[in-house]
Amino acid sequence: MNLRPLGRSPLQVAPLAFGGNVFGWSADEARSFELLDAFVDHGFNLVDTADVYEAWVPGNEGGESEAIIGKWLKQSGKRDKVLIATKVGKWARYPGLSPTNIREAVEASLRRLQTDRIDLYQSHQDDPKVPLEETLRAFDDLVTAGKVRVIGASNYDATRLGDALDISASKGLARYESLQPEYNLMDRKGFEDALQPLCVKDNVSVISYYSLASGFLSGKYRSEADLDKSKARGAKVKNYLNDRGHRVLDALDIVAKNHNATPAQVSLAWVMAQPSIAAAIASATTVEQLADIAKSATLKLSDAELHSLRDASAA
Repeated sequence: MNLRPLGRSPLQVAPLAFGGNVFGWSADEARSFELLDAFVDHGFNLVDTADVYEAWVPGNEGGESEAIIGKWLKQSGKRDKVLIATKVGKWARYPGLSPTNIREAVEASLRRLQTDRIDLYQSHQDDPKVPLEETLRAFDDLVTAGKVRVIGASNYDATRLGDALDISASKGLARYESLQPEYNLMDRKGFEDALQPLCVKDNVSVISYYSLASGFLSGKYRSEADLDKSKARGAKVKNYLNDRGHRVLDALDIVAKNHNATPAQVSLAWVMAQPSIAAAIASATTVEQLADIAKSATLKLSDAELHSLRDASAA
């Protein structure tokens, strides 16, 4: 497996990351353990979660995904085979990015994960109420203490990310080595216009979420009749069922046929081939689904194919 550097840090990641938002939701504990074992067996190493996962599920309160990962780490003995990425800032129990909240939230995450360190600790979203320097100093303290190895940002715009990078450089603080934005063939503008040039310039690695556009780019949603296949995703996928969406699916079908691949594999391979991308996050709820998307990491698309997909997805 060819690993990619995570910003300027010593961490290296495989190009496919597992989205832990399914653990404790659409994958119970036993299935989650199977998926994590299979993920490692395929040669991948980055597992992404957040303290808030899965607070939205009836009967849950948050922290379920981290707790399942922690149990798996203890039972499997595979802590050194994976990089654990989690986030702080969106959970009502630990809201925002104040130093006090960060200090309390990280201890809770460490307990649930049953580990002494978090490899990548991310701001889940920007918190304009807290000065960036205060947030970065709190993260820097965690890095100095060895509780966190590297920090990253999620859902920041280019101005705030640039300001954060400048503060880290001028004050000698740990900097955001990664950015986690929504990015896929259907959702490009929000990342490509300003964030991507900044990440390329400052060597910030990108870990994309919704890399399959909530499953639309898997090709299984081609009409409104297909929306019933997922109550959780149907509402968002419906927004893609338009001329542009069908144009993208047609282009995916052509490229997939050329490689004897699936639309999901091609979609993920396209993301992985874009400038600044370190890894594309995708989830699976069966080992069969995981085996399918795993092939994206070794799928090499030609320049012509990459351009054809870019043209088809142009707004």
